[in-house]
Amino acid sequence: MADDAPPPGIDARVPNPARMYNYFLGGKDNFAADREAAERVMSVAPEAPSLARRNRAFLRRAVRHLVTEAGIRQFVDIGTGLPTEGSVHEVAHELDPGVRVAYVDNDPVVLAHARALLSGATATTVTVHGDLRRPEEILADPELRSLIDLSEPVAVLLVAVLHFLSDDDKPAELVTRLGESVAPGSHLVLSHVTDEERAGDAREGAAVYRQASNGVTLRSREQIHELFGGFRLIEPGLVPLDDWRPDDENLLARQAGRHLPTWFLCGVGHAP
Repeated sequence: MADDAPPPGIDARVPNPARMYNYFLGGKDNFAADREAAERVMSVAPEAPSLARRNRAFLRRAVRHLVTEAGIRQFVDIGTGLPTEGSVHEVAHELDPGVRVAYVDNDPVVLAHARALLSGATATTVTVHGDLRRPEEILADPELRSLIDLSEPVAVLLVAVLHFLSDDDKPAELVTRLGESVAPGSHLVLSHVTDEERAGDAREGAAVYRQASNGVTLRSREQIHELFGGFRLIEPGLVPLDDWRPDDENLLARQAGRHLPTWFLCGVGHAP
């Protein structure tokens, strides 16, 4: 996309968090305003690209765990963001090609790119428009329900998305409503930004998003823990990105890299 003309209805002059995240990950699906905003974040938080990559690595490890250890065969990824290497269906299908994945987002650019990417995987994936502020509408979507059986356990993925909801949006209540709509044995995968370490830099970086299409709300460890609602955290609990069940690749990256501030906390919860 880089500096091509934007799709109808998209104001390329306004930074977009999904496109900024894409830039952090080294992608090309972004505009000049997104790159400029991302560079402003990096001026106070140069670790942002590494944290974005490690957030994706956490997502991949969580998906592998849920498929291999928890027997999950269907995923609902809400706030999926722009497609990138190692998407949920790619990771899951390496282990079981029959795993079903529903991608949900409210950004038309995200939806267009996701549908183009998934055009060859329509039997096991679907991409639908939905807003996390209306969880019941997401789970009632006919296209999603044609693929996802809510009477069976499902993994709901809220990876780097809840911090784009303000406290007025009542995110903990939204997660509770999602939990009440899925079967026992379902799981929740969640990551969220925090100002637990180097709070001043974290807040300065978050301030850049006030000029973007979605602002960021930094939350404490206790507030993020509350977002799990009725989902019970599994080991190792709510931890920094690198500490959630690290694999060999993750351990090597940690040994080779310098300390990263705890600006993300993550965890996986289970619905009994």
